[in-house]
Amino acid sequence: MRLTRLRALLAAVFAVVALIAVACGGGGGASPASPTATATATPEATATPSGERTPLTTVEIVRLLRPSVVHVLIEGTTFDVFGQVTPTEGVGTGVIIDKQGHIITNNHVVFLDGQRPAEKITVTLSDGRKYDARLVGGDRPTDLAVLKIDADNLTAATLGDASQLEVGEDVVAIGHALNLPGGPTVTRGVVSAKDRLIQEDPYVIPGAIQTDAPINPGNSGGPLVNAYGEVVGITTQVIRGNAEGLGFAIAIDTAKPIIQELISKGRVERGVLGATGLVNITSTIAQEFNLAVESGVGLGSVEGGSPADKAGLKRGDIIVRAAGQDIANSGDLLRVLTEHRSGEKVTVEYYRDGERKQTDVTLG
Repeated sequence: MRLTRLRALLAAVFAVVALIAVACGGGGGASPASPTATATATPEATATPSGERTPLTTVEIVRLLRPSVVHVLIEGTTFDVFGQVTPTEGVGTGVIIDKQGHIITNNHVVFLDGQRPAEKITVTLSDGRKYDARLVGGDRPTDLAVLKIDADNLTAATLGDASQLEVGEDVVAIGHALNLPGGPTVTRGVVSAKDRLIQEDPYVIPGAIQTDAPINPGNSGGPLVNAYGEVVGITTQVIRGNAEGLGFAIAIDTAKPIIQELISKGRVERGVLGATGLVNITSTIAQEFNLAVESGVGLGSVEGGSPADKAGLKRGDIIVRAAGQDIANSGDLLRVLTEHRSGEKVTVEYYRDGERKQTDVTLG
């Protein structure tokens, strides 16, 4: 009986658990960096005789990053409750990552309702110059997008290494919060936690940075910067309601390969498993349904003739490992499918009726 109830749950729910959050990006209808980038040097972060770098003051960080932070205005049309076409605008933030004019921002900043790209995107630089921006590509599963402008004398931000961050370390968030006039808003805080999950329905983004640096609508797509003036995250969410001081950023380590592929191909190509209705298994769900594991990805349905179907996977199976990587949630599974492409064979380990099994899946 419990197995039947679990399978019903898996079939009905696309993604549960993680965080109850709202995207902190553009209003007016906008819903929900790269090894190839030519990054600028950071002369202020000088090395000491022992080889250790000297942290910058907040003023120095802002002075260094301000030329790389841009205002993103999107324009488009939506339908009101009466079905009438209504013009809409949204505001977000972006970060220049190379001299060629590529800019990182959030996917939800430049897409209307998470589906349709904005009809017009205008980027305003810190010196007041305005440019029509071209959407190079967006990736909804990771909430990242790349824009491009044709402009001279651009200052690219330096991309850091989020894996080196420590909880309690100082960080600075820069962005066009609430679209206030007079330039971006600067807030300061600490790394509150690492490796958080961001819920961007129906996707889960793993490895996120949690910070208490105040983040507001309009900050989306802006940089989270460490004490050396390096971008370590792209802000994307803030918890609303009773929560206070809970903001989240996509780790730059997660962003780099996605941004690189968007620049080179205009999209992110992933291997296809052919399973839908993914459910993130938690200890609560495991206890309720007497499951053998407290983490993993439950399969709500398996498409007939899909790679998963051909490999023998069925609705109700719980994937716990794929391609040699532990799978604790749908974000982990998405990462494996991003790393492995169509035609590749990956070994998938899963639980069925309390028994651990494995199979080889040739991705579509």
